[in-house]
Amino acid sequence: MASVTFQGNAVTTVGELPEVGQPAPGFTLVKADLGEVTLEELSGKRVILNIFPSIDTGTCATSVRKFNEEASKLENTQVICVSADLPFAAGRFCGAEGIENVITGSTFRSSFGEDYGVTFSSAPLTGLLSRSVVVIDADGSVLYTEQVAETTEEPNYEAAVAVL
Repeated sequence: MASVTFQGNAVTTVGELPEVGQPAPGFTLVKADLGEVTLEELSGKRVILNIFPSIDTGTCATSVRKFNEEASKLENTQVICVSADLPFAAGRFCGAEGIENVITGSTFRSSFGEDYGVTFSSAPLTGLLSRSVVVIDADGSVLYTEQVAETTEEPNYEAAVAVL
């Protein structure tokens, strides 16, 4: 169980992020069009998982914008923005913002949060996902992880992209 903060108050998650060098846990997420995206179908591509509580908060929205910008510069790399938001919210946001270089993935029908250890298990964010980044290589191994210590702060974009 990881311990981070939200607005300075300690909160915990159900587990820990996968270890660097280990195979990434498989996942199935629901895209904005209600189709699914899986880690298996992305085999052979590098994957950046931008994980966050909700697209409807400023910091989360900023992370989607920044990773969308980075994704346009990366070859053979898919960025997936993962949250517990419904696919409709993510689709609305990306449509309004002109975001086209990332896929949004909702966890509402999956165990992603538990499998990656990022589901908050203490109030007030219980059930949402802890702000984290996981980078996976083309062979499915974890290259990089970051669980942001203060949930209201942005991840280290440069460090995530640098491992690619």
